[in-house]
Amino acid sequence: MVVNFQNMNDEMTAMVEFRTMNSEDLKQVISIEKKAYPHPWTLGIFRDCLRIGYNVWVMTFENAVIGYGIVMLSPGEAHILNLCISPDYQKKGLGRHLLRYLIKTTDRTDVDMVLLEVRRSNAHAQELYKSEGFHELGVRKSYYPAGDGREDAIILAKYISHDA
Repeated sequence: MVVNFQNMNDEMTAMVEFRTMNSEDLKQVISIEKKAYPHPWTLGIFRDCLRIGYNVWVMTFENAVIGYGIVMLSPGEAHILNLCISPDYQKKGLGRHLLRYLIKTTDRTDVDMVLLEVRRSNAHAQELYKSEGFHELGVRKSYYPAGDGREDAIILAKYISHDA
């Protein structure tokens, strides 16, 4: 069942839950990944993220995975490697909700900066990230596979403070 979250509010936000991703989630995660991206991550990449111990999260609605995020922590920074909402649930404010959750999970760490890459052609995602305080750091040339070769990635960063 797809719920029409047109304008996210506190009541609707409360309907989704976050939890740590586990290997049993991978079938749903891969299904979403293949629907969402023309060049999806492989099952092996997701398995490696679990095995390595990255911070891996799923967003669920009625116990079904509808989104996920993968964050690699290193001294002083968090790198969002993948943030995805199922196409059935996109453009409803859930990507913003997931992004905020991923950033919030760094509160108990020494992270001062959150980094991510986004396709140059993905204006919608860039708009979301910039509205959440990210700014452009640079460009990774030919970073992503594309239908006609390779596509640049825009590197975005957000500096965060951990209020006591």
